[in-house]
Amino acid sequence: SEFDFCSICLLAIPFPIDDNCSFKNCCLKLVCNGCIDAMHKRGLHGSCPFCRSPAAGNDEVSLGRIQKRVAARDPQGLYYLGCAYFHGQYGLEQNQSRAFELWNEAAEIGSKKALCKVGFAYYDGNRGLSHDKAKGIRCLELAATQGCVESRTKLGLVEYDNGNHDRALRHFMISAKMGEKFSLDAIKILFTDNIATRAQYADALKGYQDAVEEMKSPDREIAAAKLLILTSWEG
Repeated sequence: SEFDFCSICLLAIPFPIDDNCSFKNCCLKLVCNGCIDAMHKRGLHGSCPFCRSPAAGNDEVSLGRIQKRVAARDPQGLYYLGCAYFHGQYGLEQNQSRAFELWNEAAEIGSKKALCKVGFAYYDGNRGLSHDKAKGIRCLELAATQGCVESRTKLGLVEYDNGNHDRALRHFMISAKMGEKFSLDAIKILFTDNIATRAQYADALKGYQDAVEEMKSPDREIAAAKLLILTSWEG
């Protein structure tokens, strides 16, 4: 899949994904802000919009739900448990090495997100790993072919830093047309620097706008407006 989709409305989730959806540890699903707001308006508070499981209530229950999926060799479960170790969530002690082990295992059985994490780790030489840029690139390329926008954008940055501007542009064009604003901005800079043509920038802009339009829904627009009001009030 080229996108992460909301499990309720089945629309692609806008970028940045973490700002536009919630992860449900009961079923390991992503639910967009619009669907969450719509469920709240129907009075369905305190339960998962997708599987109707009650809210976990504490870290122990949340972790247990994810570990249950890990025991079943679910790649999503392995990926999210890796994230939990990386960030020290659900009462776990932060452990980057363990996070990498879980991501690597998840990548081997089909998680493009985990493959992206592994690629970043090898390329940047962090998370307890030594630098292996070649291996990092291979992981990122494989994740990108599976539709991982973050990997595709990273490859564009790598090619740009290496002076391969035409290859960088190709990566940025793909991710921009998937609705990724950073890549569109990168193409605008390449256009300003006379590396990308006006036609290429116009093509990327149209593709970006089309992708963003396809991700819209009335429920998402309402949820975004509510969030804007809330953040403006708090600010």
